[in-house]
Amino acid sequence: MGVQGFERRLERLVEGTFGKAFRSGLEPVEIARRLLREMDTKRTLGVRGAVAPNWYLIALSSEDAASFDDYADAFESELTTEAREHARSEGYHFMGPLSIQLAEDPVLRRGDLEIDTKFKEGAGGRVGALVLSDGKRLPLSEAIFTIGRLPDCDLKIEDALASRRHAEIRPEPDSYRLVDLGSLNGTTINGSKVQDHTLSDGDLIGVGAVAIRFEAS
Repeated sequence: MGVQGFERRLERLVEGTFGKAFRSGLEPVEIARRLLREMDTKRTLGVRGAVAPNWYLIALSSEDAASFDDYADAFESELTTEAREHARSEGYHFMGPLSIQLAEDPVLRRGDLEIDTKFKEGAGGRVGALVLSDGKRLPLSEAIFTIGRLPDCDLKIEDALASRRHAEIRPEPDSYRLVDLGSLNGTTINGSKVQDHTLSDGDLIGVGAVAIRFEAS
């Protein structure tokens, strides 16, 4: 199901040009299948459940790597999205930020690929990002993340119902915590008003009419 969705997104992204480039070489969807298989087979059991590798280096032959020259960044982004969605559907966690990169290996023959995986822990043992309605991702770090109408906020909200300094997301030892800063109209999590809330994967943060999704993977 996930790979089928990947194929549809890929077709829209490159408008059929991948099909021409890979008619006799490595199919992009095969890279996606191999990537998801690596995630499944290399997963291990952690304190919070299944933990999957979060660092992937995909080695391609020189010929196949050259075919990706015009689309490498976009393809890596698609693979990252697919891996993140697969991990969420399977209940996998990551130890740190997810990274997927393509690389050239002159030893490999056309159509071959190798995938190296690692578990790389994020700072403070946590990982998180905010996803906006347009799909843009804002990674969270060790610093306090501010939300509000002021230009110097990390996320500036263009909404009259948002306060100048509306809320903060504060790093905890192994999580992130949302704190409302006494805003006039309040902050919601999944539709309910909160003052102080430890964020969980998939939580929907509401600031005025703006919805922001928190992702722990």
